[in-house]
Amino acid sequence: MFEWIKKMFFKCYNNRVLRYIFYGGLATLVNLGVYNLLRSAMPGMPYMAASVLSIAAAIVFAYFTNSRFVFCSNSRGLKQRFPEFVKFVTARLSTLVIEVGGQALLVEQAHMNDRWAKFLIQFIVLALNYVFSKFLIFTRKNTSGKAADTENQNTSR
Repeated sequence: MFEWIKKMFFKCYNNRVLRYIFYGGLATLVNLGVYNLLRSAMPGMPYMAASVLSIAAAIVFAYFTNSRFVFCSNSRGLKQRFPEFVKFVTARLSTLVIEVGGQALLVEQAHMNDRWAKFLIQFIVLALNYVFSKFLIFTRKNTSGKAADTENQNTSR
């Protein structure tokens, strides 16, 4: 039984999409957790400000988990990591606009509770962030100079 569980764990862990869902889910929990903490601890804080701050915390968390565990980035040292981090943050800023704008739309136009609106928009943001990360950020060059997929890299680092 233990061997079967171990085998299934590694089979799931070796699937990048499942790893992204797991770590993306954790980043979403950071986002929602920081948002709810800010809204509860500082009730006068505008929901938009709390949303931007919670997204910033989630972006930092997501960069480190995505680069290390999901896309297994080969970047080492500040010289290689900085451009990758800038691309990551730039892509995440575009989904920040979608998230904050979508939340505002649902709150202001649909009269939805701000926490529910933030939760619902996460599904769109999660999908877009995966596409940006896979195709624009965590790519490596193969010997021909073209971007190569990192899916088949060793994930046991």
